[in-house]
Amino acid sequence: MKSRHDLLAWRLAAILQKLNQGERLDPARLATEFGVSRRTIQRDLSDRFAFMPIEKTDGLFALDPAYLGRLTFRDIEHFARQTGLQGLFPALDSQFFRELFDSRLRETLDIHAPSYEDLRPRLDDFRRLQGAISDRRQVRFLYCKDDSEKQVEVAPYRLINHNGIWYLAASDKRIKAWSFSRIKNLNVLEKNFDADPEILRMLDEEDSIWFSEKKTEVVLAVAPAAAIYFQRRKLVSRQVIEKELEDGSLIVSGKFAHPDQILPIARYWLPHVRIVSPVAWREQLDASLADYLEGKTTA
Repeated sequence: MKSRHDLLAWRLAAILQKLNQGERLDPARLATEFGVSRRTIQRDLSDRFAFMPIEKTDGLFALDPAYLGRLTFRDIEHFARQTGLQGLFPALDSQFFRELFDSRLRETLDIHAPSYEDLRPRLDDFRRLQGAISDRRQVRFLYCKDDSEKQVEVAPYRLINHNGIWYLAASDKRIKAWSFSRIKNLNVLEKNFDADPEILRMLDEEDSIWFSEKKTEVVLAVAPAAAIYFQRRKLVSRQVIEKELEDGSLIVSGKFAHPDQILPIARYWLPHVRIVSPVAWREQLDASLADYLEGKTTA
């Protein structure tokens, strides 16, 4: 049986996730969902989350649109647990958390993170997509890409923030990522769809926007000069450090849906990262570098 603190942390994490995804929260509905009193939910939003830029409109609570998507799952888990414990440890007061969002404290906290899309001009469409996903209703929109436009009708599954950019994971016979900023003339249809359990499983397991059941394992040799960066955090999809060699170098593996998912990363880390296998992908990288050098010398 979960302890009282575990249940509190679970509730706070769920509420933080909803806020981070742009939902407008009704305390009464949350109280029913989590089996607590409305007063408890009010305390969560007003006191425990006082450090967050939360706006209240017509009795509903929502995160300031400028901050949508900025919290990762680990941030949410960490904030929830620390917030739940702040009454026990004086150093973990609301001021500490508020400072994480306070631009006036840049001299003491300097967090380098990706720039995030400003959703405020498109917030209505964003929330309509959220509603369509929750209600399992298909959507139709105009997708604008490379000076061309096409109308598509898809089953929307999830809104994903990847490196600061929002994408809609949706299926039109197969699951793919649609850049939210390229979506125009959005229409939520009356037509419902049944969510495919395999697609939901894939979305839960995927850590990129390259959706495919078929993945190719790529093995990388990482030189000592770059090893610390791969040890510090995962830099490639499904990253696994297979071996740490005596000279400080690494053998790293990852799984990718397409060469274009790994080749730009390999080019970025040259000359410290080399593709060991598959050979065809290494040769493709070598050929692109040869083309670049040839173009540079003839320019």
